[in-house]
Amino acid sequence: MTLNFRILFFICILFTGFTQTLQAQFQSIRWTPDGKAYLSFNRESILRTDVVSGRETLLVTKEQLTPSGSGKPLSIASFAFNPDSSVVLIFTNTARVWRYNSRGDYYLLNRKTNQLRQVGKGQPSQSLLYAKLSPDGTKVAYVSKNNLFVEDVASGQTTPLTTDGTRKRINGTFDWAYEEEFGCRDGFRWSPDSKQIAYWQIDASAIRDYLMLNTTDSVYSRVIPVEYPKVGESPSPARVGVVQATGGATRWLAVPGDPQQHYLVRMEWFPTTNSLIIEQLNRKQNQSILYVAQPSTGAISPIHRETSDTWIDSKAVAPGAWPWLESGKSFIWISETDGWRHIYQLSSDGKKVVLLTPGSYDIASISAIDERNRFIYFIASPSNPTQRYLFRTKMDGKGKLERISPANQVGTHSYDIGPGGQFAQHSFNSHQSPMKSNWIRLADHQVLRAATSRPTPSPTTPRNVEFFTVTTDDGVTLDGWMRKPANFDSTKKYPVVFYVYGEPASTTTNDVFSAGSNNLFDGDMAQAGYCYVALDNRGTPTLKGTAWRKAIYRQIGRINVRDQAMGAKKLFEQRAYLDTSRVAVWGWSGGGSTTLHLLFQYPQIYKTGISIAAVGNQLFYDNIYQERYMGLPQENREDFVAGSPITYAKNLRGNLLYIHGTGDDNVHYSNAEVLIDELVKHNKQFQVMPYPNRTHSISEGEGTNQHLRTLYTRYLLEHCPPGSR
Repeated sequence: MTLNFRILFFICILFTGFTQTLQAQFQSIRWTPDGKAYLSFNRESILRTDVVSGRETLLVTKEQLTPSGSGKPLSIASFAFNPDSSVVLIFTNTARVWRYNSRGDYYLLNRKTNQLRQVGKGQPSQSLLYAKLSPDGTKVAYVSKNNLFVEDVASGQTTPLTTDGTRKRINGTFDWAYEEEFGCRDGFRWSPDSKQIAYWQIDASAIRDYLMLNTTDSVYSRVIPVEYPKVGESPSPARVGVVQATGGATRWLAVPGDPQQHYLVRMEWFPTTNSLIIEQLNRKQNQSILYVAQPSTGAISPIHRETSDTWIDSKAVAPGAWPWLESGKSFIWISETDGWRHIYQLSSDGKKVVLLTPGSYDIASISAIDERNRFIYFIASPSNPTQRYLFRTKMDGKGKLERISPANQVGTHSYDIGPGGQFAQHSFNSHQSPMKSNWIRLADHQVLRAATSRPTPSPTTPRNVEFFTVTTDDGVTLDGWMRKPANFDSTKKYPVVFYVYGEPASTTTNDVFSAGSNNLFDGDMAQAGYCYVALDNRGTPTLKGTAWRKAIYRQIGRINVRDQAMGAKKLFEQRAYLDTSRVAVWGWSGGGSTTLHLLFQYPQIYKTGISIAAVGNQLFYDNIYQERYMGLPQENREDFVAGSPITYAKNLRGNLLYIHGTGDDNVHYSNAEVLIDELVKHNKQFQVMPYPNRTHSISEGEGTNQHLRTLYTRYLLEHCPPGSR
């Protein structure tokens, strides 16, 4: 299941009008077109800041953002300018839709006249999603109540483009499963000439509702329905249509295949023509087809096809808008067809494919494309999968690597590179070095100034974190870290706590400053006297090649669990100071499931477990995630059963604390109840903590975070006592 614990994703509207060769889709900073400054906001005003000098220029004042009759300015959540910067679109008064604050109110400010007016004023408050200006800046489109609208910037005249939207007929955005598992939220695209809009329509009418129950906000319970396709259920049919910005009938694209047996995961306009490119995944997600469509004629044809024995990671493609080259004659593509995640350049007819990063290594992500100078920048780490560095290579297919990150900074680097490739924001941290961010000149990596005015405090005590590898009796080498207790004495015995995730959505052994930290422990684990350990098993998305990442196919709950247990066993053999009588494990979401498996399948190793928001039965989770990694239960149901914690619950011998939010729309509370039933059936004693109406993050409500920390800490201290012996 998708990892959501304590992670915030900030969705920014891209600065309209970027046409530079260095692609804007890889950027989260609002760079100016010349790449010498960036735009930011302090909630009540918008600033332009020079990269080199740090000099700030006020672009939009709080007075300009104060609506008529109001005593306070709008609180900015995001913004976008039109091409000549005369008009700015402001996103404010936001509200959450499942994971993100993606709906709210929008305002247009005319900077020449200082006129400020609300967009979609006739719509319900906080109901607008993904409003964006047309490329020519004359119109703004948005979604409200699952319908798509266009509003004229000058006159405010509004044109509905769809009228059939309902809770389960969704125009211009997506249903729960598409959002959660494909990251699809903004579901419409302006054409380059601003005359048309292409959009998704999701038909969730055949998807059954999962009924969550709110029992605390009134004296009578309230049912909260969520259209949620469980594993084994056919997906919501999706289609792409094109409509004129002036209104009229939608022209639906005739994408081949049964819409209930495939997904449409990406769609973009070509940059200079009125053609569309669409990526289709089949239901098993082991076949990807790229189509080029001509909305004016209805013609649609495949240009590129990939297949896999396991699954195709559509999320590995560069994020944001399609990474076009040569004004749309070619584009960048990421593929694992040769056993490594590599960057390719494909011609727009699919006939020419050039591998840009040959070699036995994975790229982690693309940072920038400098088409003018024929360089592509990307994050990779060929020699150590726990670390990340910036490299670049010429776009000639020869694959000569040039490392940009300084050789003396060993750890994890990230970059936001400005247009033209002159400047970047660089961040670096490691398990020994706290995060530092600077503005740099990219050519020589010279630091220009700090990117934050508040220096990051250095640790006051040695962190005592060790990175290591361990090879199990199965011949599998796992990456790991261990934080040892303060005043460590190798002649004594210490309890060990394992932090696990173990599924294809995340890794735990990254060389970052948070390695060895545990935010749920109320105190310092090292000071308390624990050895704290993490291992990454086969199937985690680390930079070890496709075979490593996809070894877990149809094996979740088995191969990953065995790797973890065999890794722990080998550590105990090699490190006599680890006390095998005091061994605990904990995890959240997929890590909660792994925790249950380890406690149930290997009770001779793990004596105490704290499982949070776990999937107890794989047949209870959503179809997109579970079928991607496990296949279809109609074909191999036995793998789902063998991979579910509930199958092994009867083996519980140790101490279990099970925690779950009853309002979890992601991993439903029914997972907890069926697991509890199974444990009761076998007279297994355990402790359970339901958090009423809390979601997957268990973060809502007064006092929740502190209560969870206290609960977690007390249970660990009681059942896995700290300190040396």
